[in-house]
Amino acid sequence: MKAAGRSVRTRLRDRLAASDPGLLRLTAGLRTVGAIALTLAVLASAGSDVTHLVAGAMAAMVATFAIREKRRGAQAVTLAVGLPVALVSVSLGAVLSERVVVGDAFFVVLIFAAVYGRRFGDRGTALGLICFQVYFVSLFVGASASQLPGLWAALAVAFACSALVRFAVVPVTPAGLLLRLRQAFRARLGRLVSAQLALLDAGPNEVDKALEDMREGTARLHDTALMIQSRLEEGTPDESTARLVQRRIADAEIAAERLGLLLLSARSTERADTLTLHLPGAPAPEVGRLPGPDEATAVLRRDLLALRVLVVRTGAGGTGVAQLRNRLLGYRDEENLPAATPAVRDVFRAVGETARAVMGLRIALEGPQDESDDSPATARSREELDAEDAAIDAGEETERAEPPKGLRRPTTRAAVQVSVGSTLAIAGGELLSTHRWYWAVLTCWIVFINTASTGEILVKGYRRLLGTVFGVVAGILLAALVGRHTWTAFALVLVLIFAMFYTAPLSYTLMSFFVTAMLGLLYTLLHTYSWEVLVLRVEETALGAACGVVAAALVLPVHTDRRTNELLVTVLERLAEVTEAAVGQLSGGPAGDLLDKARELDQALGDLRSATQPLTHPVTPLRARRTNARYVVALLETCAYHARSLAATAELLPAHPSIAADPRLRGAAGRTVRNIVTIADRVADEDVTAPVETGPSIASLLGGDGTARYGRITDRVLRHLERLDEAVVGLARPLAVPVKTPER
Repeated sequence: MKAAGRSVRTRLRDRLAASDPGLLRLTAGLRTVGAIALTLAVLASAGSDVTHLVAGAMAAMVATFAIREKRRGAQAVTLAVGLPVALVSVSLGAVLSERVVVGDAFFVVLIFAAVYGRRFGDRGTALGLICFQVYFVSLFVGASASQLPGLWAALAVAFACSALVRFAVVPVTPAGLLLRLRQAFRARLGRLVSAQLALLDAGPNEVDKALEDMREGTARLHDTALMIQSRLEEGTPDESTARLVQRRIADAEIAAERLGLLLLSARSTERADTLTLHLPGAPAPEVGRLPGPDEATAVLRRDLLALRVLVVRTGAGGTGVAQLRNRLLGYRDEENLPAATPAVRDVFRAVGETARAVMGLRIALEGPQDESDDSPATARSREELDAEDAAIDAGEETERAEPPKGLRRPTTRAAVQVSVGSTLAIAGGELLSTHRWYWAVLTCWIVFINTASTGEILVKGYRRLLGTVFGVVAGILLAALVGRHTWTAFALVLVLIFAMFYTAPLSYTLMSFFVTAMLGLLYTLLHTYSWEVLVLRVEETALGAACGVVAAALVLPVHTDRRTNELLVTVLERLAEVTEAAVGQLSGGPAGDLLDKARELDQALGDLRSATQPLTHPVTPLRARRTNARYVVALLETCAYHARSLAATAELLPAHPSIAADPRLRGAAGRTVRNIVTIADRVADEDVTAPVETGPSIASLLGGDGTARYGRITDRVLRHLERLDEAVVGLARPLAVPVKTPER
């Protein structure tokens, strides 16, 4: 019974880790709710009235979510500085509330300063948020100068409670967060193997669903890998350990993605395109039963189940797990592959390579393992991993481009835009309501947060308005149920706040829904609730979103096309850098910092993916443009996968006995790098007319026919170079770059 209970707990923990990597959303929700609950308890015990309870609760929420630094010391400093900033802000809000013109003018100046402060990093962003939100709190509760002593006390209690919950009740250390992210990576890797197993067994009518699950699992695994990479510096004791973990995470991700692609190719009637794994909604290729004898299919199913056990099992695992590991690692030797077609044998090789990556990940994360049950294949894999670990050293720092200055600086431009939009929102909001005009300003402010183009602001405004409309309905129902029961209302407010923070990274619409429903309860507590108030909330939200879009479109505009083109050029430049550096190292050139270059490529691609959301949004009327944008991003993800794989293979050169440099690679891959640069130049300048070149295969350029195995390089390198070359040429058509085919 105890074992069964532990098994259930383990499955629930893995499921939670997979759905919420690092438990970041859960932690954010618990911290915020804990800070608010503690603030309410302290203020209630001191006999504070409802106005001060609401002000304290909102201040505790702001003090908790505004802090974004990763190190605890920096968080403490920001909280300490944030309290006097909050006290000044609430005081000015109360004093200026009766001076309409002066108060409105100051509010615009404050908004400009708060947004401009983002240029000073996480602390500047946090202090700007605190300053704006606390000023908003003073307007929301109708603060006056006579109430200031009580409000100061409420804010001091709120900040103290936020600090107590952050550092004592729900503490998060960089090392602990990295540990949970690693658990999430393991859980998501196990889910991806489960999706691959489902693809193996899927019938003709189930293949599309199985492929979509595998596509989603691959994308989520990559997202978790990026989250881990962003936390390595703070969560590991030294740079060498950080690079080791980064390398093993990258190995496991690449090996798992390759396994899925080879499995899909083995089931397809023709070679599956790598793009199929990266293009959402792409139909599955025509598939049949796995070729070869049924025994091979049964063995492959058994081995995928064994691989999943290796992934999700923590600790030593015992003799049974060691036997599974030994069997899977044996597939790295040709003589251990079962009798099957070449495509199916490739899948078994991929199973062996994935098992090796999982073992390397386990060693990097958990330390040395028991070697008493090792087979010769396992011992050889350990020796390879040890040699690779010894070869990892700190890379050179990457030169950073100088940021733009003046009005070209994003923070300056955003500050000017949001100030103009807020001025319009104040003017329009005053016409709708002289008491609650600030809702329009709040919406205008929010739609500019974490957005960089007019299209992004439009989509965010639409989502906020949609969530607000449904939230008004929920607020009406909840207010009717709660009535005048103060503590019942506060309890529901806590539930809604937790839901708001837990769903914020998943859906901005859902977050807006919970915010608006919560506000309905707060209005009830302040005895200002009415149907008219909530309808006014919708009107002010629509007005604020419209003012934000107008300001973004007319004042120093950054059009979506311009923004995406700039990011596209950055992605292509990073892709060329990674490819050229990896091929150079594979050709015998000096070792470089390939892992960091690959990480920069992934970050640039993530920025591009976010910027294209206005183009790929379901409600966009430009269907052809949406299809084109999705296709380009999917092709770039395919290119990034092959570039990451080349970089990972190149880093094996100093330690791997079966990989040696081949000087011919530099010349053979030169065409691919030139094509990437040509496409980047074309995107940056439409007057560029240089074409993309096509020609013989990479294998033929190396002097072979593409079928024989090469002695000094692996087939894997050739395959990745071939697929990368094809994907780069494929980018030419949707980006309107001419293609030159050589004359025969």
